[in-house]
Parts: sequence; structure tokens; C-alpha cells
Amino acid sequence: MRKALTILFGLSTFLIYSQNKNIKKSIEFNDVFASGEFTSKGIYGIRSMEDGLHYSRQTNNGIEKFEFKSGKSKGILISNGEAKDLPGNDLSLKSYSWTKGEKKAIIETEIEPIYRHSYRAKTWIFDLQSKKTTEVSSHAIQNPVINPLGKSIAYVYKNNVFIKSLIDNKLIQVTNDGLLNKVINGAPDWVYEEEFGFHIGLRWSHNGRYLAYYRFDETNVSEFSMDIYGADLYPHPYVFKYPKAGEENSKVDIWVYDTDVDLKNKATRKMKYEYIPRINWSPTGELIISTLNRHQDSLNLFSFNPDNKNTYKLLLETDDSYVDADHAITFLKNGNFIWMSDRSGYNHIYLFDIKRKKIRALTRGDFEVTKFYGVDEEDELIYYQAAKISPSQREIYKSSLRGRKAEIISPGEGWNGATFSTTFKNYILHHSDANTPVRISLCKNEGTEIRVLEDNFKLREILKSYNLSPKEFFTLKTDNGQELPAWQIKPLNFDFNKKYPVLMFVYGGPGSQTVENKYGGRDYWYQMLAAEGYWIISVDNRGTGAKGRDFKKCTYLELGKLEVEDQISAARTLAKNINIDSSRIGIWGWSYGGFMAANCILKGSDVFKTAISVAPVTSWRFYDNIYTERYMRTPQENGSNYDENSPLSHADKLKGNYLLIHGTGDDNVHVQNSMRLSEALIQENKQFDFMLYPDKNHGIYGGMTSIHLYSKISNFIREKL
Repeated sequence: MRKALTILFGLSTFLIYSQNKNIKKSIEFNDVFASGEFTSKGIYGIRSMEDGLHYSRQTNNGIEKFEFKSGKSKGILISNGEAKDLPGNDLSLKSYSWTKGEKKAIIETEIEPIYRHSYRAKTWIFDLQSKKTTEVSSHAIQNPVINPLGKSIAYVYKNNVFIKSLIDNKLIQVTNDGLLNKVINGAPDWVYEEEFGFHIGLRWSHNGRYLAYYRFDETNVSEFSMDIYGADLYPHPYVFKYPKAGEENSKVDIWVYDTDVDLKNKATRKMKYEYIPRINWSPTGELIISTLNRHQDSLNLFSFNPDNKNTYKLLLETDDSYVDADHAITFLKNGNFIWMSDRSGYNHIYLFDIKRKKIRALTRGDFEVTKFYGVDEEDELIYYQAAKISPSQREIYKSSLRGRKAEIISPGEGWNGATFSTTFKNYILHHSDANTPVRISLCKNEGTEIRVLEDNFKLREILKSYNLSPKEFFTLKTDNGQELPAWQIKPLNFDFNKKYPVLMFVYGGPGSQTVENKYGGRDYWYQMLAAEGYWIISVDNRGTGAKGRDFKKCTYLELGKLEVEDQISAARTLAKNINIDSSRIGIWGWSYGGFMAANCILKGSDVFKTAISVAPVTSWRFYDNIYTERYMRTPQENGSNYDENSPLSHADKLKGNYLLIHGTGDDNVHVQNSMRLSEALIQENKQFDFMLYPDKNHGIYGGMTSIHLYSKISNFIREKL
């Protein structure tokens, strides 16, 4: 009898264990923000070597060389402990890059961030043959760029350009007028770095003779000051140049230094322009300079010959609204170049014949090319990413330089991104969808998989243990006649007999997208809210990307008008769903999305119960002029639309629950925006919640900050929605 009871007890224990093993968990806050277990693994630090057959990567041994095809090590290029500073201490190999020919490596240590991309660092040159380490400067420097011949290195220190010989250590100071908040040489000012997306203002010619560099005179640009609170007894002001909409910009010129004769020439002396977003050297020896007018509706491409100082126009790109600053210009050996443009109504790839001054389309169709990876001249092929199947997806394609039919070389569903080897013979494919973690594989250039680098198997298994509501994509036909891309995460254990509150997520800015079929983002926080009974929905309004020029640029001169109309209309349309509680619809967003969320609860006060704005622009008068004027022109020309679509003008309309959040150290969207909105609401006697994060920038992170921030937002949603 006792034996039978023991067997029964053992059997019941096994059944309970089996049942518990199959019970799935609901996601909780700590699962998302404390454990980080939903973060997919990536493949980092891979640098394709010049032969296209190998790559280098930092390992426990140092910097090691591997074969792409097999993944086998081919030896250590720089061993740990080989690169040393002057006192003999080992240098960290975490940040390195190869010089042309891969005989030397540039190593950077003690990195100090400046703005979004820029930084200062101690910089060293390691010679792989002699095993000698050379200190570039005893100071932390910016933008080290080695000469293509490998004999010297240019860099920026205290706003001046220097060239140091790697043969005899001779130092040449190219400029002498650099001064903080006055003149910058070899690096962009704040607004160029933020809006034109580069931080290195130095370019060597292919033959190594000429060094082109930017010079910014920001003397007349207005200063912005924000207090840094820190831990000291008194706060201290941080002052930097920030040109707001309608205000004066830096005066920008391009200079070319001739190392053979120690002379400088102004390459832009005969040009008319407001902005110079790009400079590039052609393989045939000319400096190619792109210029924009203040309205950013006319981009000229100029060629400057440093030998005879002649300048001539190559190409003019215009638009009734605005043109993009970056056209992915890529040169062929004969001087012809690849150019991207939306002149057909969709962004496509073109080939410009520099002798005939003619441009020819290499891709065509009612879809957007979203990224140009490069050109393989040997096989006459181009490689690119496009949203051809759906605006919410991305695929990788290759096609002929002659413009023949494109061939897809990635999976046809989900989100695909590629990193090609230098010879384009193979590439690393990142593939995911909204419900599946990233799978990273090495592929041949026709799409055949060679081997898997990371499949995130462990994460996939973890996800199986959770009760999840799948992210679904659909087109929302709104009551104002629009058909808009959208996604939803329905409440967990959805019951068709119940009504649910809705939380909408919005960004909505020009060319942006939130409706993207890829893994990650805030989806598992949304899964937590879905487990609590919230229906999460995001809609891409007019003005967003991947649907062509007309859809993107229809918001021109009226930022915040059509976008807000679409979000309010989307909410009204959703409210008609029998399973949605129309009295409990909320919206939240960050940055441009914060601007949108504020306008939605003010202009749509009869639709939205709750809104949350994180780091919002509240008046485009407060934001930088390059971004703002691209879409709005200046306040002097278009002031009524600046004000009509500003939340500051509608503070009296607030009825629902509103949470306003900002970091006081935000150098991008200044806390001034939220201070002015809070004052407008106060003067209208409107109650709202306000949270400031001391010294935090636009991303609002650091230490426990993110956990505190999302706890604050989550609790507000629970209490007010």
C-alpha cells in the first residue's frame, strides 16, 4: 500500500510539474526593464578587410583576422599588450580602424563624447610590421583622418586643423583662427552635426596631396545656455551656439590645403549658398561640393579642381517643397557617380554621366529605395535596400548598372538589412519581423546562405515561456478618407464580449515610420500593458516615409496640421470598434511624437482622455533652423502656421489627463519647450502632471533613469486611462 501511495504521489508530482512547465507567464515590468532578457544578441565589431574574403574583430586575444566563408581564425593581427602608451601601459583595442593597405591601425582611447556623433579621444597609430605605437598628440583630439599614402594624419584640436607626419613626427598647424564659440575648423557646428549627420569635416584627396576642410564662423550665431546641476554647490551654465528658426547661421566655407607647397585656397569663393551638407573627392581629382539654399529646395553640385582652381556646376536638384541633403553620392573609377533622388515621385537610384552631364535611372517603380549599399564595378552590379513589397518591410536587392531587372537576395517578408564586404562578394544579413528576434547570417551576393552567425535561439526559447499577444499589421481607413499603415497589439486573452482602453503611440515626423515589421523597440513594454488589458495601436500619418514623395511632403509649411488631423481621425475611427472603449483612448510620443501627443489631446480633446509627451517640441520657433525651415521656411515668412499648429496656441482646450516630461540637459529639444507649455497651461488654469529629469539629455537615460521614467509613464497610464 505504501509503495502504491509512493507511486501515486510521484505521478501527481510529475503531472503538476508538467502542467507548470506548460503554463506561460505574462510579462511584468521587471522582465522588460530590469532583466533585459528580451534584448536580441547582435554581431558587433566585424570589419571587412580589403580583400573582401576576411574580416577583423576584437577578441580575447586582441584584434584577430577571420575568414568570412568558414569563420576560422587566420591569426592575430594585434595581440593584447602589443600597443602601449608612452609609460608602457597596455592600450585598449576596443576602438580601432584600419588605414589604407591595412598596414597600420588607428587606436582611440579615453573617448569623451561632445554631441550626438562627435567626440574627443587620445589617438595612437600602431604599425603592424614594426610593432611600434606612435602617439598622435599628447592631447585628446577630434577627427583623426590618415592620409591615403599612410605618411601623415590630419586631426582637429581646439577648433584648429593639424597634420602630423608619421615619418619624422613633424607637426604642421594648418589653421590658427579656431576659437570656442567663434570659429571651428575641420568639424561641424552643433546644427550641422545634428541635421546633416556628420562630425568629421576633413577629407583627403585620393592622391594624398590635398586636404579639404570645413571652416565655420559662428561668431554671429546666438548662444543657448542651460544650467548643469550636477553635485556641486552651485549649478554652472553650459553655453553653446544654437541657431533657432529664422536666426542667423554659421558662415561656412570649404578650404583646400596643398601639402606640396604649404598653401590654402578657398574652394567656395565663387559659389552662392547657405549650407554645404557634403564634400567628396572624385577619383579623378576634383573636390565635389554640394550646396543648399536657405529654403533647401535647390541643391547644386559643384566640382572644384585644386590644380587650376576652376569651379563648375555639375547637377541641380530642385523640388517645390524641399530636397534631401544626402543623396548617397558614390563615385565610379571613371568619375561618374551614383545619385539618389525622389524626382520621379519615389526615391530611386540614378547614374550620372559626368562627361555628358546626363542622368539615367537605374531603379524604377512605385516604391522607395531606402538605402544604397554600393556598387561592384567589376561585375557591374548595384546593391540596395527597398520597401518594394510593403512600406512596413525592407528587402535587399541587386541589379545591373545598366538598369536591368532587379533581383531580390533576401527573404521577402519582415525586415532585412545588410552589411556588405568590401568586394561585395558576400554580406551579413540581419533578418527579423515584429514577432521574431533577429537572425544574423553570412550570405553570398546572390542570396545563398553560407552560415548562421547568430540565431538568438535562447531568446526564441524564452519567448515561448511567455503569453504574448502577436503584433499585427493592417491598413486603417480613417473617417477623413485616409488609408494609413498601422499595427496593433491586442489585449492578452482578447474577449470579444469586452471593451478595452486604447493607447496609441505616435512619432509622425517627416519621413519617419513607426509601422515597421521588425523586432525590438518598446514592444515588450507594450506586451506588459497588453497583459494588463490595454490595446496598443500605432498609425503612420501623412508626412511619414516609405510611401513616396507626395505622401511625405504634403505636410510642407504646416507641420502639425495634417499629421494631427490624421491621428485624431484614426482615434475617432478606432472608437467605432465595438471592442474599444471610446471614453478611454490615450496617446503618447517622444520628441516629434511628444509634439503630436500634445496637439492631439488639445485639438482632439473630445477624443483623447489621456496623453503623454516626452521631450516635445512645443513651438517650432524654438527648434533649430536647418530642420525646421526645411519643412516650414522661416517664422518671418510663415509665422501664422508656426503658431496655429503649436500646442502653445491651444492650451485652453485641455480637458483630459496630460503628463509632460523633459530632461533639463536636453541640448536638442530644449527644456524651454516644456517650460513654455507648462506656463501656457498654468495661465489657462489647466491641471497637468510635469516631470523633469535633472541634467538628462534628449534620450533621458543613465543609471536608474529609464526604469524611473517608464515606471512613471506606466503608472500614469494605469491611473488615468
